[in-house]
Amino acid sequence: MKQVTNVFWITLALVLVAVLFGALTPTSFQDITANVQAFITSTFGWYYLAIVTIMVIFTVYMIFSPFGKIRLGKDTDRPEYSRTTWFAMLFSAGMGIGLVFWGAAEPLSHFAVSSPTQEVGTPEAFKEAMRYTFFHWGLHAWAIYAIVALALAYFQFRKGEPGLISATLKPIFGEKMNGPLGVLVDVFAVFATVIGVATTLGFGAVQISGGLSYVFGFESTYWTEVAIIAVVTVLFLASAWSGLSKGIKYLSNTNMVLAIALLLLVVILGPTLLIFNMFTDTLGSYFQNLIRMSFRAAPLNAENRNWINGWTIFYWAWWISWAPFVGIFIARVSKGRTIREFLTGVLLLPSLVSFFWFAAFGTTAINIQEKVTDLTGLKTEETLFAVFNELPLTTLLSIIAIILIGTFFITSADSATFVLGMQTTNGSLNPANSVKVIWGLAQSLIAVILLAADGLSALQNALIVAALPFSFIMVLMMVSLYKSLSVEARLMKKTKKE
Repeated sequence: MKQVTNVFWITLALVLVAVLFGALTPTSFQDITANVQAFITSTFGWYYLAIVTIMVIFTVYMIFSPFGKIRLGKDTDRPEYSRTTWFAMLFSAGMGIGLVFWGAAEPLSHFAVSSPTQEVGTPEAFKEAMRYTFFHWGLHAWAIYAIVALALAYFQFRKGEPGLISATLKPIFGEKMNGPLGVLVDVFAVFATVIGVATTLGFGAVQISGGLSYVFGFESTYWTEVAIIAVVTVLFLASAWSGLSKGIKYLSNTNMVLAIALLLLVVILGPTLLIFNMFTDTLGSYFQNLIRMSFRAAPLNAENRNWINGWTIFYWAWWISWAPFVGIFIARVSKGRTIREFLTGVLLLPSLVSFFWFAAFGTTAINIQEKVTDLTGLKTEETLFAVFNELPLTTLLSIIAIILIGTFFITSADSATFVLGMQTTNGSLNPANSVKVIWGLAQSLIAVILLAADGLSALQNALIVAALPFSFIMVLMMVSLYKSLSVEARLMKKTKKE
C-alpha cells in the first residue's frame, strides 16, 4: 500500500459516503440524484450535445491532419499487441455488457414503446429506431473514449509523463498539476469511473439473473444477483492478480469469439435478408442524418425533449463517465501506434461492429414484435432471452449469451480494477495487487448495496451528475493535446529543414 496517493484515500472516502447514503436513505438518495439529474439535463442538455459533437470533429480532424504521423511512444516503439488482440481488448472494455443488455431492447423500445419522433409501430418508427440506436453507440461514443485515450497515450508514452488525467493538462497549467489542482482532477476521474463501472456491473448482474430466470426457471431475486456478483468478483480478482497481459488478453479474445458466434447464429437463425437490408439502409441513413441528430435539442416539443434527455443525454453522460476508465485502458494497450492508426481503429472498427450487432439483434426483435408476439411487457433484462425463445436453438443461444455477459462482466471489472489502481498509485503501469483488490471489492460492494436499495436508477442519475465536471476536464484535454502537438510539429518541421 506504499504506492497509494491522496487520490486513493479521498476518492475511496467519497465513494463510501455516497454508497452509505444510498444504502441508508435510498428514497432521499433517489430524490436528490433525480432532481440534480433533471436540472443538468434541462440546463446543460445543449452543452452535452454540442461538446460531444465537437469531440467527433476533433478526432476526425486529427486523423487527416499532419499530427496523424506522430507515434504514441518513441519513434522506434512498436505495438505490444497484435491488431486482433488490441481490437478485442478495446472493444471488450469499451462496450461489453452494454451491447448484450441493449442489443434487442433499445431498438425495440424506440420502435414499440417510445419513438424519437415517429408514431410507434410504423415502418418509419422501425427505420428511426435503428438509426438512433446506431447514433447512440457509434462515432460519438468512441470519440469520447478516443479523446481521453489519445491524450493519455501521447503524454505518457511520448512525453514520459505519469499515466494520470492530471498529467495531460500540464501544457495549460504547468506544475500546478503536481499539486492540489492535479489531485482534484484525478479524484473527479476516479469517482466518475467508479460510478460508471458500478452501474454497468449492476446491469450485468440483473441481466444474468434475468436470463437464468427466463430460460431455466430460477427465481430472480436480490440474493441471486448477489451470488452472481460474488462469483464474478472472485473470477475477475483472480484475473486481475494474474496481470494485464494474461488475464484481460485471454478474456478479451474469448469475448470476441463468443460475441462473433452469437452474432452469426442470430443472423443465420433470424430474418437474415431483412437484417442485411436494415443494416445497409440504416448505415446510409445514419450518415445522412448525423449532423441533425447530433444537434437535435427539441426546444419547442416537451415530449421529444424528454426522450432526448432519457436516451441521448443519458448515453453521452454514460460514455463520458466511462471515458477515464476506458480511455486509460485503451491508452495502456496502444503504445507504439501512430495517432492516425490509433484513431482510425478506435473510431471506425468498434462503431461498425456495434452497428451490425444492433442491426442483427434489433431487427430480429422488431420482426418478432411485429409478426409473432408482444415483447414490450417484459423487463429490459429479459428482452434478449424472449427473442431467443422465438428462434431455433433457443437454449444454445441463451447459454452463449449468459456466458458472454459473464465474460464481459469479468473483463470490464478486471480492466476497471487495473485502471483505478493505476490512477491512485501515481500512474503506475503495474499497480500493487492489494490496491487492485481493494478497488475490485469496492466496485462489487457498491453494486450489491445499490441493488439492495433499488439504487440502479439513482446510480444512472448519478452518472449524469458525475459526467458534467469531467466533461469540462475533457475540453481542457483537447486544448492541451492540440497545444502540445502543435509545438512538436513545429519542432519536427524545423529539425527537418536543418
